Amino acid sequence: MTDSPPTVSIEARLAERAAPSKPVVMYQRWEELLFLHWPILPELVAKDLPPGLRVDTFGGQAWMGVVPFSMRKVRPRFLPALPGLSDFPELNLRTYVVDSQGRPGVWFYSLDTPKQLPNWIARTFFHLNYRRARMQLAEVGERRMYHSELWTESGWDALQRYEWARTGAPCFAEPGSLDFFLVERYRLFAYDTFRKRLLTGKVHHEPYSIQSARVSNYSRRLFSTNGLPCPEDAPSSALASKGVDVRIYPMEVV
Repeated sequence: MTDSPPTVSIEARLAERAAPSKPVVMYQRWEELLFLHWPILPELVAKDLPPGLRVDTFGGQAWMGVVPFSMRKVRPRFLPALPGLSDFPELNLRTYVVDSQGRPGVWFYSLDTPKQLPNWIARTFFHLNYRRARMQLAEVGERRMYHSELWTESGWDALQRYEWARTGAPCFAEPGSLDFFLVERYRLFAYDTFRKRLLTGKVHHEPYSIQSARVSNYSRRLFSTNGLPCPEDAPSSALASKGVDVRIYPMEVV
């Protein structure tokens, strides 16, 4: 794939790694992440974005990511992690965007978890499209198995299966590479539909140590449940990471 001129400079992307000077509002750990990515026409993404955001591209393409992983030790700044509430799986569909200030980040189409209280908090205070799902995780040796069923108005949706193993030597994404474009993201965007305003929030963690992912099962169902055309081909990129410790910062108006 021939690279087109970047929409954001490497320097601007690297600057996003810096921790904000604002107080942390939440701590989390993200474990055993699988990153599956497909190229998609930018115009298909652009039609879904709120005012103030444009598509971030690599190789002239927008990119859609399906990311199953485990949330661990989720807690507000002044509270301890709570058994039965602070650990749960998540499955999200995401793409990559740039705001009017040239800051790159993530736009989430959906984020599915089995926990009603965290979902409500995220929808209410972070304006993110968290949805209820029932999920199962299992590990057999080096293989991770992840099953998810989304709750819909007509009942439980089709079962989604993801099975993978990390393989090869861990490394950090090279700045300017596709891997760097896909995983080096430290900002999210959300839209407050009631007040009609664009919001952004920062996260801070060490750069992902990534490996190739040997994937034996995956689903494209998240595309359909978000009203997007389902890709016909296998993912163009399959990466995995053991995980990172994460600090979450307050949302603010763009």
